[in-house]
Amino acid sequence: MPAQPQPVRIEMVLDVICAASYIGYTRLAKAVAKHRASGGDVEFAFSPFQLAPEATGEGEPLLDALREVFGEEAAAHTTQVAADAVRDGLELNYDRAIATSTFGAHHLIAVASGQGKGEEAVERLFRAHFTDGLNIGDPAVLAALAEELGVIVREPAGEALQAELDRVRRLGVRGVPVFAFSAGPTVTGTQSEDFFRQILVKSSNSSVN
Repeated sequence: MPAQPQPVRIEMVLDVICAASYIGYTRLAKAVAKHRASGGDVEFAFSPFQLAPEATGEGEPLLDALREVFGEEAAAHTTQVAADAVRDGLELNYDRAIATSTFGAHHLIAVASGQGKGEEAVERLFRAHFTDGLNIGDPAVLAALAEELGVIVREPAGEALQAELDRVRRLGVRGVPVFAFSAGPTVTGTQSEDFFRQILVKSSNSSVN
């Protein structure tokens, strides 16, 4: 009997206020959908990273926060990023987006993953931040998103999440996104859908040997 291929496991390190993470995940998700449609099996694991760990859940306009850190050229950069994202079918409304803490959002992703809805939660949180202009650091907003996703959150974010954030930092991660493929490479940055598709095929073939 021929050996059955093992699922390709992908650990993605991300932050849901990171446009590169959103674009990278979107391209990867498209590649994964094609891989699954051809009979392949993929498992996701999402690891948290905070681009702005000092941010509070009160939130402020994202463009204002970017100008404070990067200067006036930040607005021009976001305009270009938003235009590029259109090619991936994404709508990045920087004029509506809110700079905020992502601690609670990462907790929601972890809880959703435990209930088999991690991929849906990641996509929804990205869209909530970049497209809908929601404050994903607001507990009430997160509660509404959890209900929409059908995710039951029994406890607030706490020490376990902080320990996971610390673990990722100790691994040397200083920027996101990062994609680690079982039986394959670890890559950073958005990459292309075709690039991800090729890695999935090679990783599947390697898992049989």
